[in-house]
Amino acid sequence: MDALTLIATAAGLGWASGMRVYAVLFFLGVLHHAGIYELPANLHVLSHPAVMVVSGVLFGLEFFADKVPGVDTVWDAVHTFIRIPAGAVLAAAAVASADPGLAVAAGLLGGVIAAGTHLTKAGSRALINTSPEPVSNWAASLGEDAISVLGLYAALKYPLLFLVLLALFIGLAVWLVPRIWRGVKRLFAALRRLLGTAARNSLPPKVR
Repeated sequence: MDALTLIATAAGLGWASGMRVYAVLFFLGVLHHAGIYELPANLHVLSHPAVMVVSGVLFGLEFFADKVPGVDTVWDAVHTFIRIPAGAVLAAAAVASADPGLAVAAGLLGGVIAAGTHLTKAGSRALINTSPEPVSNWAASLGEDAISVLGLYAALKYPLLFLVLLALFIGLAVWLVPRIWRGVKRLFAALRRLLGTAARNSLPPKVR
């Protein structure tokens, strides 16, 4: 791989893992198994039938869990401890055969980008879930499904295009993430006040 492809591959694996880690694992396995794309040697294991079955089942579970308001937020919270390390490991594995130092650098890059993608996704979905109708949640989830797969494919096949789009995403995320999480904090503060008021109103008058 040339330097541009190495950077795009590491960044793409981290970026997509922060959004849809099981889709990444399954998609990579399918691409390699079908002969559409030759994965780096350290990632050939993803095309093993057993790995593809497990990653496919997990991808299916995530696909449906992410469409249910509330469940998607819990799923995102749990996967904070999966998506970010997975993004780092996949990025490092993609370039490990080139140079150990590059592998460490790629792992750091993949982990940081995965964290940014995950925080953007989780925060925005938590805010979307405040809407009483489910359509916006479904639309956001389906959009993430498509974007994660198409973005990863672009990273593998069109590295320069992907890096340009990634730079735009990073700029948007830097501007958007603090605002999203301030909104999430205000939401939880309002919920605490609401629950506190309800708890006080449920007490007998002499106990209040």
